[in-house]
Amino acid sequence: MSFSSREWHLVARPVGEPRQSDFAFETVTVPDPGPGQIVVRNDYMSVDPYMRGRMNEGESYIAQFELGEVMTGSAVGTVVASQDAGVPVGATVTHFLGWREYALLDAAQARLVDTGLAPAQAYLGVLGTTGLTAWASLKEVAPVEEGDVVFISGAAGAVGSVAGQLARKLGAARVIGSAGGPAKAKRLTEDFGFDVALDYREGDIAGQLAEAAPDGIDVYLDNVGGDHLDAALRVMNLRGRIAMVGAISGYNATELPAGPPHLPLAIGKRINLRGMNVSDHFHLVPDYARQAGGWLADGSLVADETVVDGIENAVDAFGSMMRGANTGKMLVRLPRA
Repeated sequence: MSFSSREWHLVARPVGEPRQSDFAFETVTVPDPGPGQIVVRNDYMSVDPYMRGRMNEGESYIAQFELGEVMTGSAVGTVVASQDAGVPVGATVTHFLGWREYALLDAAQARLVDTGLAPAQAYLGVLGTTGLTAWASLKEVAPVEEGDVVFISGAAGAVGSVAGQLARKLGAARVIGSAGGPAKAKRLTEDFGFDVALDYREGDIAGQLAEAAPDGIDVYLDNVGGDHLDAALRVMNLRGRIAMVGAISGYNATELPAGPPHLPLAIGKRINLRGMNVSDHFHLVPDYARQAGGWLADGSLVADETVVDGIENAVDAFGSMMRGANTGKMLVRLPRA
């Protein structure tokens, strides 16, 4: 049998903040799987900051969305039809064909997940590339050493909220996070184990960080860029390490932002600024999944989610995430009919 599926297409390149008119909501028929293929009913899909860059035309570290075609992204769902013995009907899998209700794909493009270890949606967040990004950033890109002071921007978001907890497990003596608004800042210290929470909406992030880290910082995980990166450069200790994960403060900008004024400090301080792409670190998946699964089970790792119901609300969920409305991972839940 074939499946009727609703899906989102990009129909115009956004200028500044994306608008609803940049997208089209279409209904298509998904055919039966051929040999080696499966059909997945998506149960959750992920919306993430990197998707904004894919809406632009031009070269990036991941392929741009093509105009008039269905968009893609991480999703987790249930196999409803299969022509591959290794991925049976009823199995739960992750894959990269989100932004739609049903996905036809080669079984080799799907990864079986263990819902006995954690709920299915965790494999889009703390046990997926989100958690792996945090882990690899602090293990390999900007390694945390025993006794380090660590600063994390976007700390209430999907990567940041996990990274603060992992920094502690890797030996950090003090973990500082920034978030937008008093409610989020409060959650950093009460739920995610940060020592100090900065509210960037109060302004003067450089002054706030200097006060929170009188002896400087050793590691910075940057999800924001802009004034946060500049503030970190000003208080970074000798031979500090910076993992450049994201720069969400400039993703909707219509002009290239000015460079951090204090970037020359990196020379004398011998700071290592290194870009982070999670695809370089998939070799860490088995070790990370084993450890993180255990930490989730014993309660020493807390993962939060903000869930929006309905595929029809996916564009709104993306916009809300870009404006910082989420705590933890932003997900779209696709209720079963």
